[in-house]
Amino acid sequence: MRIGIDVGGTNTDAVLMDGLDVLGWRKTPTTPDVGSGIMTVLRELLAATKVSAGEIKAVMIGTTHFTNAIVERRRLVEVAAVRLGLPATRSLPPLTDWPSDLAAAVGRHRYMLRGGNEFDGREIAPLDERGLREAAQDIKRKNVTAAAISSVFSPVTAEMEQRAASILAEEVPGIRLSLSHEIGRIGFLERENATIMNACLVDLAFAVVSSFRRALEELKIEAPFFISQNDGTLMAPQHVERYPVLTFASGPTNSMRGAALLAGLKEAMVVDIGGTTSDVGMLMHGFPREAAVSVDIGGVRTNFRMPDVLAIGLGGGSLVRDEGARIGPDSVGYELTKRALVFGGDELTTTDIVVAAGLEDIGDRSRVKHLSKGVIKTALETIHRMADTAVDRMKTSAAPLPVILVGGGAILVSEKLPSASEVVRPPHSSVANAIGAAVAQVGGEVDRVFAVEGSSRDAVLDIAKREAAERAVAAGAERSSVKIVDVEDVPLAYLPGNATRIRVKAVGDLLIQ
Repeated sequence: MRIGIDVGGTNTDAVLMDGLDVLGWRKTPTTPDVGSGIMTVLRELLAATKVSAGEIKAVMIGTTHFTNAIVERRRLVEVAAVRLGLPATRSLPPLTDWPSDLAAAVGRHRYMLRGGNEFDGREIAPLDERGLREAAQDIKRKNVTAAAISSVFSPVTAEMEQRAASILAEEVPGIRLSLSHEIGRIGFLERENATIMNACLVDLAFAVVSSFRRALEELKIEAPFFISQNDGTLMAPQHVERYPVLTFASGPTNSMRGAALLAGLKEAMVVDIGGTTSDVGMLMHGFPREAAVSVDIGGVRTNFRMPDVLAIGLGGGSLVRDEGARIGPDSVGYELTKRALVFGGDELTTTDIVVAAGLEDIGDRSRVKHLSKGVIKTALETIHRMADTAVDRMKTSAAPLPVILVGGGAILVSEKLPSASEVVRPPHSSVANAIGAAVAQVGGEVDRVFAVEGSSRDAVLDIAKREAAERAVAAGAERSSVKIVDVEDVPLAYLPGNATRIRVKAVGDLLIQ
């Protein structure tokens, strides 16, 4: 048996699963220290299912803490942004396109040095090791404890970043390093942004992982625990401590993976309706479709792997205005049970609308009996129009697709959507996020430039597939279960040697001892 946990900004959900069967679930408010909320929900879950801690074989946790930290500009450490690329790249220094408050939060410590490579691997300039050591001394004087190293075209050759990392580690003992070739993809500024973002979260990563670990120890759960990342697969706690940025958007990803399992569909649209927003994404082969372009996080453009998700301001706590013609994007959020009309509050929310329409029996229905039929009808039409428009925007063709509704706010959609071939409301949909975490697999990915000259395309693809599969096994996947789920190859006409960028993703079931 395994437990899946999703730590959201409002609620912490937990589900106990035996294989693919849901044995029980619980939902409690998220706590500021994370750990006590996890302990509460786990105690309730184990008590309700009468399962002992010793019977648990693995715990999978999804969290939004790192995304929220960036969006809210809190609990971030200052970062030394080290760029290797002069004399190129001088016109746009690091942090140029960052919002001013976020750039201030990470310190604006910028160091631009000679180095980097051309697209064919040739050096732009030799690494300025003397300048790097001088920068290291300045970093030490400022007591900056994290550094992000980015070199031009490091996904083609990472040697310069690795050399710079060894020098910084030697000159500034204990500094925590993030290297861009390990995080982002080709596209220099976006990759550099993702790397700086990762570096500013390292302290929070240690704190959050430690909180998870203490919570499980307190409950005497000795099973290994894993944390879900944004491609729907798992990573070990020590990996999260080094790459917290890879957990971004893991919440919507878990919901989509859980929706796929609950509905038995691998090709569908998923609408995950929470208290404040609805996340809309597309399932392909049972996994979320990845974004093909740069992704904006907290006002910063990045290019590391992220699910292609559209968030709209429609949730169970969204405020209703203009006689029902305008809904959201503001919401009462976690204060729904205090501020909504049916709970004795004075704010008209979408939850009040569905109760007034007789679609749900929540709170005190008498408190919304004064709402006119016109307001209720208009608000319901607005809710369904917003959901349908979002689904239509995320589709890749005009053909209708099944739409799976999950999340605690799924009660808002009560009618068929014109853009959907069918609307599926699976059981346990309110905790699809925790279920997605519980069934998450282990992944391995290869994303780099191969020289196809002198080799057949199929032979090079086979090499990449084997490497991705081995990475999945090394990450903890059971070898016999590993499958290739995504292959992408793009010829790079500007590179010599018939170069091709190949990305291969392999996944397998977690090997539990």
